[in-house]
Formats: sequence, C-alpha cells, structure tokens
Amino acid sequence: MAIIILIIIIIFVTFAISFYAYRIAFYSPKRSDEETYKLPQGEQYDKEHANIQKWIEEILLFPHEEIYITAHDGKKLFGRYYHAADGAPVQIMLHGYKSSAYLDFCGGIKFAKRLKHNALVIDQRSHGKSEGSTITFGIQERKDCLDWIHYLNERIGTDIPIILSGLSMGAATVLMMADLDLPKNVVGIIADCPYSSPKAIIQKVCKDMHFPPKLMYPFIKLGARIFGHFDLEETDAITAIKQAKVPVLIFHGDDDRFVPCDMSRELQKICPDKVSLEIVPGAGHGLCYLVGPKQYEEATSNFLNAILS
Repeated sequence: MAIIILIIIIIFVTFAISFYAYRIAFYSPKRSDEETYKLPQGEQYDKEHANIQKWIEEILLFPHEEIYITAHDGKKLFGRYYHAADGAPVQIMLHGYKSSAYLDFCGGIKFAKRLKHNALVIDQRSHGKSEGSTITFGIQERKDCLDWIHYLNERIGTDIPIILSGLSMGAATVLMMADLDLPKNVVGIIADCPYSSPKAIIQKVCKDMHFPPKLMYPFIKLGARIFGHFDLEETDAITAIKQAKVPVLIFHGDDDRFVPCDMSRELQKICPDKVSLEIVPGAGHGLCYLVGPKQYEEATSNFLNAILS
C-alpha cells in the first residue's frame, strides 16, 4: 500500500511540475494591445526606445491589407500585407517569442518598402490576432509559415520570389523550415539572432532563472507533450540547416545576453557553403538593425541581390 501511495505521489508531483513548466514556457493568454506593444525594458533597450517608437508610429501609417487564413490544424492566423509593387519579391516576416510584428519588424517593414519589396508580416500563433494559446518554439509555427507560403502562391503565383525572415523565435522558425518541402520560389532565409534548438534555449533560460537545466528540462518537455500537444524535439535549427537547399543569412549581436551568439556560430559552421553569418558588434538581442544599420542593410542588400539575380 505504501508503494502505491508513493507512486501516486510521484505521478502527481510529476504532472504538477510539468503543468507549471507548460504555463511558464508555452502558455500564452490573450494580451491587451498595451501589453502587446510594450517596449522591451533593460539597459540595452532603453537607449533604443525613441527610435523603436518612431519607427512603429511610421509603419502604423503605411497602407496595408489585413488577412486571415486557416492553418493546417484549423487555427485562424492573422497577417498584414504591405504592397510595394506588382511582381516584386515578397518577404514573409516572423516575430519572436511573446513579442509582436510591429516591435520586431518596425525597421524591417520600412527597409522592405525602400527596397520595393512586398511584405507579409504575420502574427505568430498565440500572439496578436492569431488564434491559439500555446507557443511551440517554432515546431508548429514553421508549419504555419508554410501555410502562409501556400496562401501567397495561390494569390500571386508561384513565379514570385519569396524570402523568409525571422527574429529570435521567428528566426529559429524559418531555419527549422529547411527540413520541410518548400516550394521552389522560396529563394532565401534571413534569420536574426536565432537559437540553435528549443532544448538549448530552454536549458539556457533555466540556468538564467537559477533552475537546474538538466533536472527541469524533462518536466518542460513532458509539459509540452501533455498540455501543449507537441513534441519539443520534433526538429530544430541544427537538424534542419543540414538540409538547407536555399542560401541563409544570419545576423547576431555579439552582446546578445538572451540567445548566445555562439548558437549562430554553431549553425554557420554546420553548413558554411549555404550559411553566411554577420556578427554585429555591441548589439543586444534583436537589436542588430538598430545598432548596426549600415552593416545590416549592406549585408542584406548584397544577399538579396545574389539570390534574386
């Protein structure tokens, strides 16, 4: 009897910790607009607030079309389409974890407009106006992006070049797409400060929060499976990048205190013939464009000219 009670206690504790881990790492309740567009805080971000706010106010005035599609699992997804020119390449932009398209791509949308590229800027599942309550660190999100690609191809044809672009979790997501059956008009990937795998970034954050990473990770993985209904190790950027069929440009700040720059170095070393790496001196997480705009624009323009020529 004592053994049965002990087993029940162990099962209960395991489920309780896994549920707690799911709520902390993956659960994303609907947030107000004020929360969604709240500027990131901290020493590295505070000095950039004026530029971020200015850019957001500018792009809010850009004409755009609001679009809804149905994802592979029935969720309704939302995006904004910024049209620059008929027949122009389209950049699909994926924002980061618990962030927003306006925050992460306030500069990217402006730059795409200057390049006369069309832009499809999406709300990732469980963010903004898209449905869902579970963030899957790129596992389901990469399939959502494939749904958006199919939508574009049906709308504008399969001869228009598509460039996938992402920041942070969005960057890891577009890199994870390399192991999917991408249409031939997807010609390149731009990833800004990606993590190498969900497992690696989760263990790094556990360490930052003073939790033992190796002890906590199994509970987090179990929470994802039981309560989020997805496999946290279904794929990762490291696995997918080995199968990259299109050129990849990665940006990373060497002062990134959230996603270590070494993760991008690791990704570039895995597939040096396909992956180019631009390290921006002094840039924190997601701040490459703000800190090094000249380097960012020059590297991006050279990359785009090469893949679109």
